[in-house]
Amino acid sequence: MAKQLLKGNIAVAEAAIRAGVQAYFGYPITPQTELLEWMSARMPEEGRAFVQAESELAAINMVYGAACTGRRVMTSSSSPGMSLMMEGISYMAGTEVPAVLVDVMRGGPGLGNIQPSQSDYNQIVHGGGHGDFHMIVLAPCSVQEAVDMTVLAFDLAEKYRSLVTVLMDGSLGQMMEAAELPPMQPLKKEFPEWAVDGVPGRERRLLTSIYMDAPAEEVTNMRLLNRWNKIRENEIRYKQYFLDDAEYAIVGFGSAGRIALSAVRQLRAQGVKIGLLRPITVSPFPMEAVETLGKRMKGMLVVEMNSGQMLDDVILATHGSVPVEFYGRTGGVVPLPDEIVNAVQRMIAGPVATSGHPRDRWIKYMSFIN
Repeated sequence: MAKQLLKGNIAVAEAAIRAGVQAYFGYPITPQTELLEWMSARMPEEGRAFVQAESELAAINMVYGAACTGRRVMTSSSSPGMSLMMEGISYMAGTEVPAVLVDVMRGGPGLGNIQPSQSDYNQIVHGGGHGDFHMIVLAPCSVQEAVDMTVLAFDLAEKYRSLVTVLMDGSLGQMMEAAELPPMQPLKKEFPEWAVDGVPGRERRLLTSIYMDAPAEEVTNMRLLNRWNKIRENEIRYKQYFLDDAEYAIVGFGSAGRIALSAVRQLRAQGVKIGLLRPITVSPFPMEAVETLGKRMKGMLVVEMNSGQMLDDVILATHGSVPVEFYGRTGGVVPLPDEIVNAVQRMIAGPVATSGHPRDRWIKYMSFIN
């Protein structure tokens, strides 16, 4: 198909429809509301279920119920809405039902604002819900990647009976870019053996996330852990740019990674040997790739649109083998390539302090903070 000029939110919605989503439940919240609006028109056109719930809590529990039937189901929200969904997300993880979530992040904490941010990283990647579970989390940096990863999310959810989140910030949801939509897939007609489908005469099935017997709960948790280890073995994704001869590296995901690539190109033009590693699966995180990279770099800079959340994963992955610095903007402020160029130049010149967490040193660099 030919490329079309598409807004990110609408591209994700249409990609989900073409990937065969059969039911969507959601609640409007900026900056993802266009996704819900598109679904409200297109899902009935295709003869599929669309419900605008009375709240995010209601929406995620509707997703829970529909997911138990084995259908392809999804919801979307933004940061405060995702916080409200966390109990239902944990219940779904414990019940081992697949579903796709889209989080279009905005500034926080609290209600914050409607500007783009990456402040949901810890909430989504490290599991805001209670209990021992992990979600697969995909972090696109363009409208085309958002389309492709939405389709991939449904396949991964079904393959592993897992929750999969497409994690993107408000700028990606609102920007317009040329992208190619996938062909329309036929809807599923056969459903998995574990699903609750109401077919008369079949053996009764019970899907639950409550195990009053502790050893039985432990068996479930170990099954989830074994499944997660398979995901870690098979589904880690990332992209590398200009790293073959690099002496310094930037690590950034989503829009921050995309902006960092512009900075890398500027620095390369100045003769600086620097490259970029951009995680696509931020969960599971590409630990081994970052570890290997750190062993041959003189320094690494983590760039995020928050106060340093993926930063902790990079530090954990590198095991102290390389100095790690941080540059971020918070509250919905988007960093500019020139800011990242300056941060790299500062890193090459040497850190302001050799002790303390890189996040603390970053605070000292911010001239507008008292």
